[in-house]
Amino acid sequence: MTNIELMEKALPTAPLKIAALESCKDLAEKVDQYIVSFRKNSLHDFLDPAIYSSYEADSYLVKNSCPRFGSGEAKGMFGESIRGKDLFIMVDVCNYSLTYTVNGHINHMSPDDHYQDLKRIISASTGKAHRVNVIMPFLYESRQHKRTKRESLDCAMALEELTAMGVSNILTFDAHDPRVQNAIPLNGFDSFNPLYQFIKALFKAEPDLKADKDHLMIISPDEGAMQRAVYFSNVLGVDMGMFYKRRDYSTIVNGKNPIVAHEFLGDDVHGKTVIIIDDMISSGESMLDVTRQLKDRGAERVFVCTTFGLFTEGLDKFDEYYEKGYLDRLITTNLTYLPPQLHDKPYFIEADMSKFLALIIDSMNHSTSISAVMNPTDKIHDLLAKRNMR
Repeated sequence: MTNIELMEKALPTAPLKIAALESCKDLAEKVDQYIVSFRKNSLHDFLDPAIYSSYEADSYLVKNSCPRFGSGEAKGMFGESIRGKDLFIMVDVCNYSLTYTVNGHINHMSPDDHYQDLKRIISASTGKAHRVNVIMPFLYESRQHKRTKRESLDCAMALEELTAMGVSNILTFDAHDPRVQNAIPLNGFDSFNPLYQFIKALFKAEPDLKADKDHLMIISPDEGAMQRAVYFSNVLGVDMGMFYKRRDYSTIVNGKNPIVAHEFLGDDVHGKTVIIIDDMISSGESMLDVTRQLKDRGAERVFVCTTFGLFTEGLDKFDEYYEKGYLDRLITTNLTYLPPQLHDKPYFIEADMSKFLALIIDSMNHSTSISAVMNPTDKIHDLLAKRNMR
């Protein structure tokens, strides 16, 4: 039985409301449209008018804002009642396009600013909402998930802070290290993976892509991405390889040990299409170095799949590598802010996550199992079967 059929026969936990912070408005609007469509097309035989009075709506988005004073301080507020609602708060902590004024100076919002606004909206809702859930696609401070020597444990502290404020569930994507949920063992924490959306977007953009052992190979760009690459290669039934980073541990640059070289472990990639899978692109330097090395080793095509495209150093280097033939395709999701010019690049493919997010929210609102949503294996196998039947 599919999740949609289960939801049609289940009572919602409470009336649904989605509070999208300014950073996440575009994605939230797409998610909202899908949920409206799901519910308008539901089996009306199961709907009791009294119980489901607020079940179908033209929109589930709730008005909210975080206006600022001239000093730069802010407050969170709702424009309508959320009493008794099952509230899902959506925030994109990586949206650097938003600005605010501090004593006449323009500041771009940092992840810290977005996180503070999230807490303001939670504070405005606590004691009123039936349940508070946070959807944070890029987990705040997820790269600072463990302590090395004299360091702070920012991600664990943020999770503890959110749950202490009354958050029941935290939903994220491709957490840098999902074990960080150990910081909040008595609360809900789910990390979802967009592998199905990656392969679906790739098949659509590359109709001639052959997903078999002779033509395709999955590559992990470093040790941290190994688990993703192993899973992806097993589901597709193809080989995998990996690079490991040799670092200079005697030097620290920008808070980390610089990479000296990328070393490759794996079978011959000559003549094959390779897919590099990772959770994020920050500056992109190490990822692009891996694409160059793979092309130098004879790979026919190099595709990069990454959940979060942050592009902290801009797109010039990606343009250069595409023009030189080192990079053929770059697939990333719309879970975080993407610079508008990226959509005009010939190598870019967007993996739309809005329908997937809508299904997650709707399933949780009905308190139905999301195990099928979390495990995309069957969906990928179905996609491969349909493709092989052509």
